[in-house]
Amino acid sequence: MRRLYFRISCVIQEKPLQGSQKSSQLNSKPKVLLVVAHPDLEHSIVNHLMLKKVQDLSHVTVHDLYAHYPDFFIDVDAEHQLLMKHDIVVFQFPMFLYSCPSLLKEWMDRVLEKGFAYGEGAQLKGKTWKTVISTGGNDDAFSSNGYNQYTLNDFLRPFEMTAALCQMHWLEPMVLYWSHNVSDAERYAHAEEFRLWLQHPLGSKESG
Repeated sequence: MRRLYFRISCVIQEKPLQGSQKSSQLNSKPKVLLVVAHPDLEHSIVNHLMLKKVQDLSHVTVHDLYAHYPDFFIDVDAEHQLLMKHDIVVFQFPMFLYSCPSLLKEWMDRVLEKGFAYGEGAQLKGKTWKTVISTGGNDDAFSSNGYNQYTLNDFLRPFEMTAALCQMHWLEPMVLYWSHNVSDAERYAHAEEFRLWLQHPLGSKESG
């Protein structure tokens, strides 16, 4: 059984905020839902390190999909309530066959449904989407002249369009290329950069 570092928030019915509460919320850090999708997180070279660096951040809820849904049966209502309690949704995953791991795709297909995420209702409108990804290939491979023939942004276009469909703000993805081959120091620096960004995630919002 995977070790859970997670701070999965309890699902509660929230009451409307009064004046002083609204002021307090405006002065506090935005709540971040970190959706992690890695089928073998314990043996991950970089993603495991990144999570260790951010597990003490009180405004961040780490949600490991493979630990939470090993049978792939997703509790859609619970996921909807979790999304509603957060301002920023960060998707952290390794690139698998030019896309995301299968459980994250299942999560998106089931959870980001019409009537909730887009269309009438659009409950995610105005929230922020950030993709944090690691790749096996180096950055040179992701170009029109490289091995993969397209840039990483090209491969991430479906995610960007999903964010647009949900009327969410798309932030520039955070990428660690060649994750199995870079030095330990580079991995550590990347994890530290991730922590620093999470501490001030809207300090410089970059719209895609």
